[in-house]
Amino acid sequence: MENIVELTAEEVGVIEEALENYDKQFIRFPRKGCLSLGIKDKSGQLIAGLDATMTAFQILYVSTVFVAESHRRKGLGRRLMAELEKRAKSLGANTIRLDTFDWQGRAFYKALGYEEVGSYCHHEDGYSEHFFVKFI
Repeated sequence: MENIVELTAEEVGVIEEALENYDKQFIRFPRKGCLSLGIKDKSGQLIAGLDATMTAFQILYVSTVFVAESHRRKGLGRRLMAELEKRAKSLGANTIRLDTFDWQGRAFYKALGYEEVGSYCHHEDGYSEHFFVKFI
């Protein structure tokens, strides 16, 4: 009988490559790339940033967006997202997707034109996760 084991980082790379090779028969033009953008204040302190990775089907997945609390509501997040959208197009992306929780940026993403395409509630903890896309 086969055994279930914990994978090493190298083994994770093996299965990711195997899945990518399998997907190539269904995906016409797989593209890769990433965007990691930040904003620093005058002293060089990082006060806002985001991280995104190109996935299959020309979709850019935004995994992290953060603005330091003392710098919120000053347009920094909006500037970062506008730059992300501009650069995403140059990578060949036609869609941006992201997810957020209730206490994070749900209203922010809606205001930027992102469409909420789904959500689910963590009933035990009483909060929801929301999924957004924007076609660019």
